[in-house]
Amino acid sequence: MDLKLFLKDREEIIKDAKRKKKDFKIIKKILNLDKPIVADFTEYNPLHKGHKYCLDKGKEKGIFISVLPGPLERSGRGVPYFIDRYVRAELAIKAGADLVVEGPAMGILGSGQYMRCLIKQFYFLNAQIIPRGYIPENTMDRIIELIKEGYHIGVKPYKIYCIETGEILGEKLEIDNYVIASMSQTLYKLKKEGINYNPKFLFVKRLEGISGTKIRELIKRGKFEEAKKYLPETTIKILEEKYKKGELKFLHRFEDRILETVNNYDLYKYLPEKVAQILEKNRPYESIDEINIPFGFSRHFKERVLSILEARIERDIIKKYVDNYPSKIKILGISDKLKELL
Repeated sequence: MDLKLFLKDREEIIKDAKRKKKDFKIIKKILNLDKPIVADFTEYNPLHKGHKYCLDKGKEKGIFISVLPGPLERSGRGVPYFIDRYVRAELAIKAGADLVVEGPAMGILGSGQYMRCLIKQFYFLNAQIIPRGYIPENTMDRIIELIKEGYHIGVKPYKIYCIETGEILGEKLEIDNYVIASMSQTLYKLKKEGINYNPKFLFVKRLEGISGTKIRELIKRGKFEEAKKYLPETTIKILEEKYKKGELKFLHRFEDRILETVNNYDLYKYLPEKVAQILEKNRPYESIDEINIPFGFSRHFKERVLSILEARIERDIIKKYVDNYPSKIKILGISDKLKELL
């Protein structure tokens, strides 16, 4: 992804924050098919056998829509994706997804903000079923029971609890399980705001022994034979062909842009006051490594700060973007089978 495309994404986010008319034409056509809609938020970075397993389980229930995080190509952790969303969408369609739509610009949002965007997108997609991979553990077993009974889960630092009953469930969760709990909490909050959305979760036990980090390392080195045990045939075929043709572009940060922002711009427009104050005090910076975020913030906070500096979109615009989300449904891929139905 070159800087030109990155800046185009940036401008699109700013437009979406201000867009007044929502454009959901393709979704209206799908709703007219009168079939259950299954939607999952998936990064596919890249799409591996665990993703494929969850996708297949979801497809058994209806039309499968993958919500793929979109603009700027930065994950919820704030780091650049391995490959861009257009390649990831291609992987999803070939693996069996019926439709791939663009999700929110995750890397520049707080975890609560992007979860809010995701749940609102599921709502406007009219997704009745949300498949989610989970890791079995005692706390998670109880969470699944409560969600199936119609309760909601609350998440606080070192406290996982049932919102309606007050039952304390545990102190912390594995990341996949935490996402499910966070989704449940966001559903509850949006209901309080008038969005009465009650999807069914399809809980899919996560496959063991699959490491996204290891997969990415193997592909970067062209070790596709070794990667076969982690990836479905469709993913291997697409990535290997692009790799051999020199068309597989691995994403990276625009470090010069980050340094330009942190050294020369009004940081209070982009960052929380305390963080802006610390970074401004230690100017100038000659490298990314010198940009230190104080200990005590969330685990991935530094990476998200770097993405915010890179994007250079003011906080008030981000708030409008979240409040107005989704302003449109952008299609990244559609299966031939779904095209025939439409």
